[in-house]
Amino acid sequence: MKNEQMVLRCLNCGTKNRIPKARLHDRPLCGKCGGTLDEMIIRCLRCGTKNRMPENRLNEKPLCGKCGSFLVVTSDQGRPVEVTDGTFSREVLSTPGSVLVDCWAPWCGPCRMVAPVLDELASKYAGGVRIAKLNVDENPLTASRYDVRNIPTMLLFKDGKLVNSLVGALPKETIEEHLLAILKTN
Repeated sequence: MKNEQMVLRCLNCGTKNRIPKARLHDRPLCGKCGGTLDEMIIRCLRCGTKNRMPENRLNEKPLCGKCGSFLVVTSDQGRPVEVTDGTFSREVLSTPGSVLVDCWAPWCGPCRMVAPVLDELASKYAGGVRIAKLNVDENPLTASRYDVRNIPTMLLFKDGKLVNSLVGALPKETIEEHLLAILKTN
């Protein structure tokens, strides 16, 4: 009988409730306070606010109650965006929050090594950090404006202002550490 039950902690009062697995889809209630046990707390990646959300509403694209950003990230949000000289100001400088710009070239071996790491970080921090890719061969104006002399170079922006730059094929942990330093949290 123990294998057929689950223990769920109530988010309202903290009580542990034993619920038969067969009743999980019936919106079970807490035995002490009567609160629903199918709610979860999702932390916003942009502002850090905790949002209470019923599990059945996750596919309705819920928004943060404080800043209005998406709480559940869809697959198209978790990829780096390509920027050019023409779109740089709109995609990077006008974007509120944190942006990492990867300055790369197709012929650069170290750039190709860093690309999967940035794809993974874009997926992990989607909604909190925007990751953009700038081909320096095709977009020399932006590269020269930010004094990009070596590639790969990663430019870190916060609220449209350059706050840091990283040069070289760095390990994922190092890139993530610098990314977390500029991530907007409260």
